Amino acid sequence: MASLDRNALRFTRPRFAALALIMMAAAVGGCAGSPDGLTTSAISDDYRQRHPIVLTEKEHHVDIPVFAGDRRLTPGTRDTVRGFVQDYRAHATGTVEILIPRESANSPAASALRRQIRQELVANGIPSARIVDNYYPARGPYDAAPIRLRFAATTATTNACGQWPDDLADNFFDNQNYYNFGCATQNNLAAQVANPTDLIAPRAVTPIDADQRSKVIDNYRNGSTPTSTATVGGFGTGG
Repeated sequence: MASLDRNALRFTRPRFAALALIMMAAAVGGCAGSPDGLTTSAISDDYRQRHPIVLTEKEHHVDIPVFAGDRRLTPGTRDTVRGFVQDYRAHATGTVEILIPRESANSPAASALRRQIRQELVANGIPSARIVDNYYPARGPYDAAPIRLRFAATTATTNACGQWPDDLADNFFDNQNYYNFGCATQNNLAAQVANPTDLIAPRAVTPIDADQRSKVIDNYRNGSTPTSTATVGGFGTGG
């Protein structure tokens, strides 16, 4: 009977060993591919598709405060108008509107400053034919409504940030970024780009300086090494 027991053990041990190997292989296979098709090694969504930068026509404006006793533009106000002109010349070629408040305590002062603002615009390079005078209603007789200068221009923009349509916990185990991810970066890029059309296609290369190129090539052929006489931190570059 003892020999039969040993034989039984001899035949059953390999069976248990094979079963253990099958179970381990199944466990490893379950880790390699999940049944619901989730991918844990990469983020599947792209913030540039959720918050795309687009080119659109947008209003550029600046408000100039006017008090009831004002009769002339201050030096600071003239600087503000010059800055507005620089913004216009960099982004637009259309019309510029001068909006004057109506039915407010400062309406007479605004009318007097309007002519000076127009003169300042023309003096800084905006043709008089492109300047349009217009009016807007004030919120009341005691409203210190400003004079608004505005124009429309092509502007890079994207959607507003701060949108949270989904719970952050819903995407935690999916290894996906949340909806608002990347929105601030896209908005900063759209605001900082100097020429919005650069986002569509590159600009033409500027012409080369043929004279300077010839000098550099001649110096290289003659074995002349360019040197600098600049100083760093108050110390000369000589040995």
